[in-house]
Amino acid sequence: MPPSHRPLTSVVFAISADGKIGDDQRSRARLGSKADRRYLEEQVARVDAVLMGAGTLRSEGSAMGVYDSALIQAREDRGQSPQPAQIIASASGAIAPDLGFFQQDCPRWLLTTPQGAERWGNQPGFDRILIMPTIADPSTAIAPVRPLIDWSKALGKLKAEGIAHLAILGGGTLVAALLAINAIDEWHVTLCPLLIGGENAPTPVDGSQGFPASQAPRLRLKSARPVGDEVFLYYVRAEDSPSGGAETP
Repeated sequence: MPPSHRPLTSVVFAISADGKIGDDQRSRARLGSKADRRYLEEQVARVDAVLMGAGTLRSEGSAMGVYDSALIQAREDRGQSPQPAQIIASASGAIAPDLGFFQQDCPRWLLTTPQGAERWGNQPGFDRILIMPTIADPSTAIAPVRPLIDWSKALGKLKAEGIAHLAILGGGTLVAALLAINAIDEWHVTLCPLLIGGENAPTPVDGSQGFPASQAPRLRLKSARPVGDEVFLYYVRAEDSPSGGAETP
């Protein structure tokens, strides 16, 4: 169970057999089958909001909504809105307003810094703009220091906004930032039967630093379901897992 001060967080990824979530061109090609697409929609239908980084949005062009009428009805029966809020995390706020995302019928939120909010001003596009406290990017050695969203505080803000369950659809840098504060509870991973390779191809946990093996966060496998040549894996965070960083309220 997650701490009471933040949402339950569920990462949902399709990965290649060699652990990549895309090729080194960051192309839009999907790794999974129709069964994986259905599984992704089912996971999105469970949550109150979907979170993705601006880089993932730029690559995809649109957000993952719920289209199946039965899944929409089930959401409404649970007292949820027909569509989960689509939250884009961008410290800079540099998101092209002509993306298809801005024509989708869903609540659109921007999670950003004061500098990022200035880019939008009164410009239409987002229904909500949440301005978050920042921390300095530790990988930046010279001025100007690039600000990063303070995720401990940001998750608390989302919980206060009524987000009890949050799906994280990428990218790897965002996942790494949350993993560093031990703030990911579930992993829904579709293992796809292809090999991508390439040292610059993105992985599910991209970040400036990884974890020493002795401190690597541990997962507990709850289920593994083969469908055709794919395997649908469901992990939860091991309660006794070492943490790359302390999570604070």
